[in-house]
Amino acid sequence: MRLRKQGLGDRNLVGHRVEEVRKKKGMKQKELLAQLQVNGVDMNASGLSKLEGQIRFVTDVELVALADILEVSVDYLLGREK
Repeated sequence: MRLRKQGLGDRNLVGHRVEEVRKKKGMKQKELLAQLQVNGVDMNASGLSKLEGQIRFVTDVELVALADILEVSVDYLLGREK
């Protein structure tokens, strides 16, 4: 497992939760990327890494797909529920 070289950014609210849920499910970034592709979201490894590191913005389409794939609500990813 590689550690993040950069500190967390401030460009999204969901990155930390996406990473947390993905890891709890035992899912690798490559697996999440494959599921995003299946759901029509074109993202590369760098994009996902930056999303999880909160240094890139998240589109609404990506947010909905991430919530569906990770089986959590959009509100959960946004930190509006526990």
